Amino acid sequence: MTLGGVFIIKQKPFIKNSRGDMNKNWYFSMALCAIWLIVYTPLIQADSFMLSNPVNTASVSPTLSYGEKIADKGLNAFANLTTASLEIPKNVINTMNHSNFFYGLVGGFFKGIFNMLGRTGCGVADLITLPLPTEPIISPAYVWDNFDRDTSYGSVMRLDKASK
Repeated sequence: MTLGGVFIIKQKPFIKNSRGDMNKNWYFSMALCAIWLIVYTPLIQADSFMLSNPVNTASVSPTLSYGEKIADKGLNAFANLTTASLEIPKNVINTMNHSNFFYGLVGGFFKGIFNMLGRTGCGVADLITLPLPTEPIISPAYVWDNFDRDTSYGSVMRLDKASK
């Protein structure tokens, strides 16, 4: 069928089938979502309760599995690569707080450039060595962790043997 040179295609409604009742796939997907919410909601709430209650977290010290260590390392590498530019304002602010305004702007800028390149390099090194569960090279591990502390670099390729 054409209307002014434009083809019009009539489509059947997505939810209804040829008999006019609801599609079985829709029921199945809704049931699957409901089961997922019923099963995983208590687990998520239990984890948030354990994290918010210091008494429970002190008594339970789970060791991280190999997969969890690798996932943490991958997220750390991604965060270091994407947020490395935040080292510049961090170092300008910290240097300005420890000295005068002019030195804070100039010296903090160059210190931020240096630490931005260092954080980017640590992110690349973490991505390259992703299968090895190593400790983070850079401290603090993320830019936003302990924003007032200067960025420092530690041992390279030290295996992570401790639990978190």
